[in-house]
Order: sequence, then structure tokens, then C-alpha cells
Amino acid sequence: MEEVTGSIPVGSKINCLMEGFVYILKSEKNNSFYIGSTQDVEKRFKEHNDGSNKYTKSLLPWKLEFYKKYPTIRGARQIEYKLKRKKSRKILEQIIRDKDIKIR
Repeated sequence: MEEVTGSIPVGSKINCLMEGFVYILKSEKNNSFYIGSTQDVEKRFKEHNDGSNKYTKSLLPWKLEFYKKYPTIRGARQIEYKLKRKKSRKILEQIIRDKDIKIR
């Protein structure tokens, strides 16, 4: 089973009431997935592709396969965590196909 990676910034002070997004990237180098959450998908995607993220810079370039908006960044981070715990490529591919995350 392929490991699914991503990052939740430790100690970040985020306004938990602001909207958030869960996103899935796919490496064009080796087809691995990366799951993340953010308040600004476009900015975060650019950071991944310019090599600013130590976990993704070795697998450039990345393609944004999916993102979903949540009412709060806290809610988005909870979904991100659940997806990472499952470590399932099959689930991520299903999310991309369905264009929706069905886990709660």
C-alpha cells in the first residue's frame, strides 16, 4: 500500500472560523498523492510547485486533482487528518472521480 503524505503546520495560529479547503495533489513524476488543507488553495498549490515545501519538492511537478471548500479551516483539517489516517490510494482516486469527499 502506498503511503499518503501531507502536512498540518504545527503551532500555527489560525482563525478557526475562517473557511478552509482540503486538496489532493498528484505528482507527475511518480503518480503519488499528497493531501493537504489550507485557506488559500491557489497560493498553496504554487508553493508546492515552486519547491517551498520540503515534503513535495522532490516530486515536482504537482497537479491539483481535487479540492473542496469547508465552512471552517478546522473542519477542513479534520477531514485532511481522516484521509491521511486511511492511507488509501483507492479512496483518493474515488474522491477525484466523484468530485466529492464522502467521509465524515
